[in-house]
Amino acid sequence: MQLKELCQQCLPIINEVGAFIRQEWGSVTDQAVETKSRNSLVSYVDKTAEAMLVEKLGQLLPEATFLTEEDTVENQDSPLRWIIDPLDGTTNFLYGIPIFAISVGLEKDGELVLGIVQEVVRQENFYAWKDGGAYCNGTPIRVSNRESLTDSLLATGFPYYDFERTDDYLQVLAHFMQETRGLRRLGAAAVDLAFVACGRFDAFFEYALHPWDVAAGIVLVREAGGTVSGFSAKADYKTGVEIIASNGRIHQAMQESTKSLARD
Repeated sequence: MQLKELCQQCLPIINEVGAFIRQEWGSVTDQAVETKSRNSLVSYVDKTAEAMLVEKLGQLLPEATFLTEEDTVENQDSPLRWIIDPLDGTTNFLYGIPIFAISVGLEKDGELVLGIVQEVVRQENFYAWKDGGAYCNGTPIRVSNRESLTDSLLATGFPYYDFERTDDYLQVLAHFMQETRGLRRLGAAAVDLAFVACGRFDAFFEYALHPWDVAAGIVLVREAGGTVSGFSAKADYKTGVEIIASNGRIHQAMQESTKSLARD
């Protein structure tokens, strides 16, 4: 499989779906929004965008199965699998906040080998494939070179359904407030990971995510020279249950600072 060629074939599909999402932005009524679970919203835009991705990507790789957020296709395990979030940051999208993304990852034999994240409003395509480097709109990208937490800007996400670790999480936030240049919460994990890959953030951490939130971003960060793990070495970060992505230089400090959140 030629991953570079496959990635280039995916980009026009991502652009088409991104154009559809931008077209619908601002026109979704409250009546068209469903609540899937606590603080988890969905509209026809998510579902239509996912169906478009499934159809087009299915034509590229008929042998591949899918793991998707909106269940527009049967989710199956196989040696080759697309992992898709058609609209990461749905709440931002519905509330008119201009930070949301398409996230498409490809898994081969259990290994993430290709990732594409489009920040839809800015029309920035971040993409990477195994051993091929990482790019944004054709330009190579790299993680930052900051060496200490004190000089670092971090991103995180607030828990929205799993509140059992709230006290520990707030203590971690308090530590980072005092020991870094600041914390940002954009509301779209795929964007956070892409921004780590291109050096806008030095690290990102969150828990209680899902595979489709992080699959593409993991590939981006790794290929841009960064490091990805859980809060502990044992954690399966690919599930999104817990994740740290960093420039590598501050990764040990990130793990040390978030160890109270580990659940292994």
